[in-house]
Amino acid sequence: MTGSLADAALRPVAALHRAALTSADGDGPVTTPRLPAREDAERELSEPRYHENDPNLLQRIIDWIWDRVGDLLDTAAGATPGGPTGLIAVVIVVALLVLALRLRLGRLRAQPTSDTSSLFTDRPRTAADHRANSEARAAEARWSEAVQERMRALVRSLEERALLDPRPGRTADEAAEEAGHALPEHAEALHAAARSFDEVTYADRPADEATYLRLRSLDTALRHATPAAPTGGREPATSRGGGRS
Repeated sequence: MTGSLADAALRPVAALHRAALTSADGDGPVTTPRLPAREDAERELSEPRYHENDPNLLQRIIDWIWDRVGDLLDTAAGATPGGPTGLIAVVIVVALLVLALRLRLGRLRAQPTSDTSSLFTDRPRTAADHRANSEARAAEARWSEAVQERMRALVRSLEERALLDPRPGRTADEAAEEAGHALPEHAEALHAAARSFDEVTYADRPADEATYLRLRSLDTALRHATPAAPTGGREPATSRGGGRS
């Protein structure tokens, strides 16, 4: 086995040797042109048995990529003060900054007015149902869920009082905008409540007790608020089930 491999490896050398020592009349060596000798060696080396252990195409691509990555890292290390150690320190600092920003900002905030940002996502419930759920979540210090349920209770209460028309797919921002026209003195607080709901629901930013208490106070205030008289001197809409808790 070993002998055959050695013979195969020596064949190109033998070919060159024969080309160099060939004599026209057998009297002595003559100089053979370089090109024919090279072509003879190339033909020998092109035979498949010399390439049985060559890496496949995928492996060659991977090796090329790693070589380029290595060159890039070597270049970066050479340009960074402290060499490889300095490069590692820079990478660690950048990673820590990205992590800090992620923890501070949370998930990128979604557009709160998109069609998929519906305020109510399950079967219709009364304002009293949502308030009860909100109080239960607050008792367990689950402030994000408590804020969501209190906002739903607030909007459902406005619908029950006919200050908002019941409309599937309404977003918190849309409800705040519409309710702000009927209750202008609470418009700013309504928009703030909608932002809190959006941040909890779509931006994955946890609420706290203070946020929940502000929303609960707004809900209580709205239950006793008198809507503004519509243009034209008509009487404001009467309460339908308003104040039910």
